[in-house]
Amino acid sequence: MPLLGCIADDFTGATDLANTLVKGGMTAVQVIGVPQGTLPEADAVIVALKSRTAPVAEAVADSLAACEALLAAGCRQIFFKYCSTFDSTPEGNIGPVADALVRRLDTGFALACPAFPTNGRTVFQGHLFVGSALLSESGMENHPLTPMRVPNLLRVLEEQTDGTVGLVPFAVVDEGPAAIRRAMTGLKESGRRYAIVDAIVDRHLMNIGEAAAAHPLITGGSGVALGLPANFRAAGLLPERSDAAALPEVGGHAAVLAGSCSRATLGQIGFARDRMPTLELDPLETPDASALTAQALAWARDKLGNAPILIAASSTPERVTALQARIGRDAAGALVETVLSEVAAALVERGVRRLVVAGGETSGSVVSRLGVQQLRIGAEIDPGVPWTYAEEVGLRLALKSGNFGTRDFFLKAFEA
Repeated sequence: MPLLGCIADDFTGATDLANTLVKGGMTAVQVIGVPQGTLPEADAVIVALKSRTAPVAEAVADSLAACEALLAAGCRQIFFKYCSTFDSTPEGNIGPVADALVRRLDTGFALACPAFPTNGRTVFQGHLFVGSALLSESGMENHPLTPMRVPNLLRVLEEQTDGTVGLVPFAVVDEGPAAIRRAMTGLKESGRRYAIVDAIVDRHLMNIGEAAAAHPLITGGSGVALGLPANFRAAGLLPERSDAAALPEVGGHAAVLAGSCSRATLGQIGFARDRMPTLELDPLETPDASALTAQALAWARDKLGNAPILIAASSTPERVTALQARIGRDAAGALVETVLSEVAAALVERGVRRLVVAGGETSGSVVSRLGVQQLRIGAEIDPGVPWTYAEEVGLRLALKSGNFGTRDFFLKAFEA
């Protein structure tokens, strides 16, 4: 019976969270889409949805359906996972989904903490930083789907909810779990529905997790899950494990598909360009899915071998904006997702058994196209990005958030 039930608003975020839990000694399985039937055996089950940029009503309905399945399986705590850069719009979907889960679980209150210091995401006085820059100056202000132009998370969340939002500031968090618990209790008793909780180092996240041991619902990035395995272990519910990350070995060809337009992914493509066979598709020049897919597969025909190959459809923010102006925002995103998911299916047919996918929306489309229903979570490649195993197709998959990974990630993945 699972202990922790998680609902993630995109596929790479689900994998990121599962990675954190596995490092804490929990076995973890990622389920693709709203669960149908019996859930797999694992300490933590993470339901991966494509709800980050879905219409609000759809995101809420899918999240509630996932919650029902997790509760029916016996999960003792629910975790709503969103991006460490709080990716959303003034309409949602973080606030509306969190509101729905607060009501379903009849808890009246939930903490919200997207901090992930290992990857440079910190929260101080309610403001989100990416490295040394405020969120609004980090490049996220140019995100094609969820531009983040306000770093004050209290303001961002208050625009998305009919509840009120308070702050557990750094000075309190730094005192430890008891102080955090008292502050959150005080906010709940004063009528606040949410508390943005500061965190700038992993110790703060461990303390927050301990303080929320009895909370029916936790919301945040994967970082705040650091302290959760210890809670279950302290309660005598989780044994010590040394093999939580064990996955089957696989052979076969290796490939990278990149659809993210983040600074990190663009830098990773640039680093890999001179170190592995690389094709950079240009959706602006050829806004035709069939033509781009044919181009990629023709190029890859004689490239598959012992070394990995890279096919990218990533572009600079200026070219993304130009493509959106030409064919529409939704059509631009769907074009890249369609191309890379069709390329993925063809590459798997040609013997690719180790596949890295960069970008949350791209990862969701690829996994759906391949018909993958579950992913067993393995060892970490870089913070927030583990290898996973899809038993249905005998495939190792690494689903990378666009913002994550060092510059050499695409090479490092196949050395891990």
